[in-house]
Amino acid sequence: MIVDLKAFLAKEQPSWHELERALDALDAKMLDLGRLEESQRLLLLFERACSDLARMGEGTSEPQTRAYLEALVARGYAEIHSGSGGGRPIRPWRWLMVEFPRAFRRHAWAFGCSALLTVLGMLVGAILLVVSPEGRRVATAPFAHVALQSPSERVASEEKDVGHHRKALEGSASRFSAQLMKNNISVSIKAAAFGMTWGVGTALLLFYNGVILGAVCLDYVLDGQSVFLAAWLLPHGSFEIPAILMGGQVGLVLAGALVGWGTREGLRTRLRAVVPDVATLVGGLSLMLVWAGLVEAFFSQYHAPVIPYSVKIVFGGIECVLLVAFLAWSGRQKRDREDQG
Repeated sequence: MIVDLKAFLAKEQPSWHELERALDALDAKMLDLGRLEESQRLLLLFERACSDLARMGEGTSEPQTRAYLEALVARGYAEIHSGSGGGRPIRPWRWLMVEFPRAFRRHAWAFGCSALLTVLGMLVGAILLVVSPEGRRVATAPFAHVALQSPSERVASEEKDVGHHRKALEGSASRFSAQLMKNNISVSIKAAAFGMTWGVGTALLLFYNGVILGAVCLDYVLDGQSVFLAAWLLPHGSFEIPAILMGGQVGLVLAGALVGWGTREGLRTRLRAVVPDVATLVGGLSLMLVWAGLVEAFFSQYHAPVIPYSVKIVFGGIECVLLVAFLAWSGRQKRDREDQG
C-alpha cells in the first residue's frame, strides 16, 4: 500500500522512463542484450516496474498512471521473454567501433599493468646489454642476426643490398606477412591464455618480451642507429606492441577473475562476467596484429633509399596517434562513466 502517492511517483517515474527508453532502443536495435551489463540493467528496471505496479493496486487515484505502467510492464514482458534479443544480427562495425574500445577502457588497469611489466623487462634487458658481452648475447639470443652483427653492420648491409633485398621481399612478401601474423597472434594468445595460471605465466611472458625489446632498442641507440630503429619499428610496432600488451591485458583480467579480489561472487559468476570482454579484446587485438603483419611485410622491411626513413617514421607516428585516439574516444558515451567506475 502506498501512503504518499506523490512522493512514490516522484521517486519511481524516472526508472519507468528509463525502462521505456531502453525498450525503444531495443526496438531500434540500439540495445544489445548480448552484453551482460545492458541485459542486467533492463531486467532490473522491468522487475522494479512490476513491483511498482503491484504496489499501486486497483484502487489508485491515478488511473492514467496505472494504465501507463500496465502497458509498460506488458511491453517489457513481451520483449524480455520473447527471446528477440538473441536473434539480432551481428553488427561488425558496431563491435569494432564501440564494443572493442569500450572493453579496452573498462579494463585499462590491466593494460597499464601489462605495460609496466614490459617496461620493467626492458630495463633489465638494457642493463644486461651494457653489463657485459655475455649479457648482450643472452638478451638478444632469440635473434641470431642481432647477436652476430652490430647494428651499424646490419644497417650498412640492408642499405647496400637494398635492390636484392627488395626483390626477395617482393617474391615472398605474402608468405612473410602470414608468418608474422601467425607468430604475433600466437604470442598474444599465449599471454592471454596464461592468465589461467593466475597471471604468473602472463607476467613472465610480458617481462621476457620486454627484456628482448629493451636490449635490441638500446643496442641500436648506443650504436648511433636511432633513426633506423624508429623507421624500422614504428610502422608496424605502433600496432604490434600495443596488441601484445593487450594480450597481457586479457591474461590479467582472467587472473583477476580467478583470484576474485574484493568480491564475494563465485568463480563461475566472475568468469562469466569477464568472458564477453575477453572475447572482444582477443578479436580486436587479432585484427591489430593482422594490420601490423601487413605493414611489416610490405612497408617496414623496405629501407632507404627505397622508402625514406622520415616517411616511415611519420607514417608510424600517425598510426600511433590514431590508435590512441580510437581506444580512448571511440564509442564513448555518458554511460562509459559507469563502465569505468
